[in-house]
Amino acid sequence: MTERDAGTHLVAITMGIDAFERRRGADGPLDGEGLVPIFVGDPTIARDFATWDDARRALDAFASAVDTFAASPRRTYLESMIRALRAVVDVFSGVDVPFRRKLTEIVGIPAEPVPEATFDAIHARIDELLRARGIGSGTLVERVRRWQETCLLDPAEIPATFEAFASEAKARTDDSIFPTGSYAMALKALHGVPYAGRCNFNEGVMEINLDIPLTRPALKHLVTHEIFPGHSTQLLYTKDAVDAGRAPDDALLCTTNAIPGSIQEGIGDQGTALLDWIENEDDALQIEVRRAQTAAGTSAVYHLNESGWSAERCVDYFQSVGLGQEAWARVRTKMAQHPFRGPFLGSYWFGCEAVGALRERAGSAPSRAFYDHLYGTPHTLETLARFDA
Repeated sequence: MTERDAGTHLVAITMGIDAFERRRGADGPLDGEGLVPIFVGDPTIARDFATWDDARRALDAFASAVDTFAASPRRTYLESMIRALRAVVDVFSGVDVPFRRKLTEIVGIPAEPVPEATFDAIHARIDELLRARGIGSGTLVERVRRWQETCLLDPAEIPATFEAFASEAKARTDDSIFPTGSYAMALKALHGVPYAGRCNFNEGVMEINLDIPLTRPALKHLVTHEIFPGHSTQLLYTKDAVDAGRAPDDALLCTTNAIPGSIQEGIGDQGTALLDWIENEDDALQIEVRRAQTAAGTSAVYHLNESGWSAERCVDYFQSVGLGQEAWARVRTKMAQHPFRGPFLGSYWFGCEAVGALRERAGSAPSRAFYDHLYGTPHTLETLARFDA
């Protein structure tokens, strides 16, 4: 087996696990969503597993082949995916997998909360930006709320604002990152869903949760995170790279609820910066408030599972430290309580910081090799950092 062949085998095993889990429907831990929410390859490649032990045996055989490869970032990634899938199969088959193992093996992030000093630095930057906007009195939470009120969108304004943002983001993405062709997304407003926004790639729809008050810079963030140059663009990019032979088949697993998740969310959260589209203090504030939110999510889900925090304490933490609105805090706490999805709250923080560090190293005019490394190459957080700018 060559390293390139390994990509095809990895896709077949991963999609086999996905198909087996989906057959359980709402009775499974992912409520029928599957392990790979969006897959733009050929679904018939999936291995046909009749039992979870079938999947374990396939992973064991694959691991033996990967053991013969020379040490390289590619081997590191493949070994990390094998560990992740073994842990996923354990979860899906009913094994009581410790929370720390879910973090380190499935999500591929450190099993630790974000340091308090990091929150101090983020809050200090938010304070600085709020003062630049003339909002200097009151607690930080109160001042963030007042800032949000200055740019709050009336629901009637959302469709036109979305269209304007999506058009500009697409043009910037086409010019600097990847030609997205005729692909576009429509807006779908929802209520009662456990997320702020979601990329429904196959239906060409960006879903937003209208239960959470939406500001202009927050909608801009959702567009860059979910569509251009975020999730939709990554899916378009990887499919083109695989079809052209520039990337291994497993690049198509970029949405997998495992190791790739941190990179996917990191690209999304860095979307505005990747497009060089930070226009004013409002955009800069949105980025820093988002960092506070994702850092709070990382710490809250850790403490919920490791320190005995209650759900209400998490809600309060998301508001006081994460600076989030109550509706958002409750949505995030609900996700934190999910036995499979909860650990992925940490993927946003670690992914964003990793992609941000890589972007800064690449400088103001990233090369084509940079985008191939970021979008077209499967990574762990460790292998992502191995790019010579």
